[in-house]
Amino acid sequence: MKTSLAMKIVLRSLVNLGAQKPICVSFEVTHSCPANCRHCDKGGLKKESGLMSLDDYHRLSRELLPVACQLSGGEPLLRDDLEKVARAIKSPDALPMMVCVTNGWLLSEERYLSLIEAGVNIFSVSLDFPDERHDDFRRLKGLYKKLNGLIPHLAQKYKLGNIILNCALTRANFNEMPRLVKKAEKWGVKISFSAYSILRTGNPYYCINLKEDLELLKRNIEFLLEHKKRAGTVLNSNYILKNTFRFFREGGIPNCLAGVRFLVVRPDGLINPCSMFPKNLYRSQKEAVEDFTTNNTCDQCYVAIRALTDRPFNRMLLDSVRTYLQIR
Repeated sequence: MKTSLAMKIVLRSLVNLGAQKPICVSFEVTHSCPANCRHCDKGGLKKESGLMSLDDYHRLSRELLPVACQLSGGEPLLRDDLEKVARAIKSPDALPMMVCVTNGWLLSEERYLSLIEAGVNIFSVSLDFPDERHDDFRRLKGLYKKLNGLIPHLAQKYKLGNIILNCALTRANFNEMPRLVKKAEKWGVKISFSAYSILRTGNPYYCINLKEDLELLKRNIEFLLEHKKRAGTVLNSNYILKNTFRFFREGGIPNCLAGVRFLVVRPDGLINPCSMFPKNLYRSQKEAVEDFTTNNTCDQCYVAIRALTDRPFNRMLLDSVRTYLQIR
């Protein structure tokens, strides 16, 4: 089963790269969220109208044919019909690989199981700090306590290996990297790290750019690289970890392929080539590529979706299949 799906991932990736179809699509099913995170632009509960229909999700998934997709937001678990959305996106061939990106506040054992049944392969649960400081950063009191009880319970009871903690590295938390790895190991799950971008909020405070900060970040990246030799807790490839440091050290990474390798589908069905440019709206990928991608010179992010899809072809396939076999 694992090998069969891994081969489908390889074949779909080959086809999509040749046809300039996306490797990953982030379906932002809502822009509403019960948290109001300090490093995010999507905080707070909102009234939304004009949401995509299930038929729209089905149609777009068949048009874009992504290898992987995110159910994201905002907080996707605010959608009571998220399971129906997942089923509309998923094809009979079990693709795309589906990741539910959540802060975990609305996650429950029942919802965990129902989303798996609907086709979700991975739960990416945000964790910024290995203790109650997470509540302050997310502006949601009690969030860490909720995660500290639920995540190890799900991991130990079901042993599916499908929960991954995700930490967005900022100036506020990058010195916590070793402790976050230990927390993941204590909870019995894996962890990945991504990079904060000033494009998200416009706040330069959370950028890691001071000389002394970069020296500590380098040591922490080296810790992760060394730790990976002994354990499978950290899911980032060595290539992505090294590029994450490069992003902060150099202040950017050029040659972004937003709109081609990855793109965002908003709650209303319009397309953003990149979530960092929410005002760039298009009705099709073709339109997004012709107007945005061909003129894009931005180098100011190395967020997870870009990091995962921007790798050289051979490396991307090898890393993706290896990661899939490791977590499933």
